[in-house]
Amino acid sequence: MFGFGKKKENALYAVQDGEIVPIEKVPDQVFSQKILGEGIALLPEKGRILSPLSGTVSNVADTLHAYGITGDDGLEVLVHIGIDTVGLNGEGFISMVKEGERVKAGDPVAQADLELIRSRGLSTHVVTVVTNSQDIEIVSMASGRAHGGETPVFVYRKK
Repeated sequence: MFGFGKKKENALYAVQDGEIVPIEKVPDQVFSQKILGEGIALLPEKGRILSPLSGTVSNVADTLHAYGITGDDGLEVLVHIGIDTVGLNGEGFISMVKEGERVKAGDPVAQADLELIRSRGLSTHVVTVVTNSQDIEIVSMASGRAHGGETPVFVYRKK
């Protein structure tokens, strides 16, 4: 009646302007079969990739195509830029953060050369995966078009 004991809802925000893609439709089985966890993807319109939540950068891949961020509430998120882009060995990517750095939702974490990625025949899907998704209950997932740093694309509650 008063909301006592009701668990707080939190959100992951769009990492980019673009069309939201359900994770099941990402052209990579590791993501589409949710092997790494529950998530959502975007087809990006620009190269700047933003943090989906406030927290601490826990990992920056040597190849600069993937970023781990641990949210203030303990949520562990992987932001993966492109499909099979690890093979670019960092070409076309600029990191804008370092491990241990604090970020807010909407802060830039990376710059990706989308044209380069496409020219190599690779997908530009940017996937946001909750790697400890067993600890959350999904409330809703957005669809349609998203605005980076503004659109909540994934709403959840901690279990």
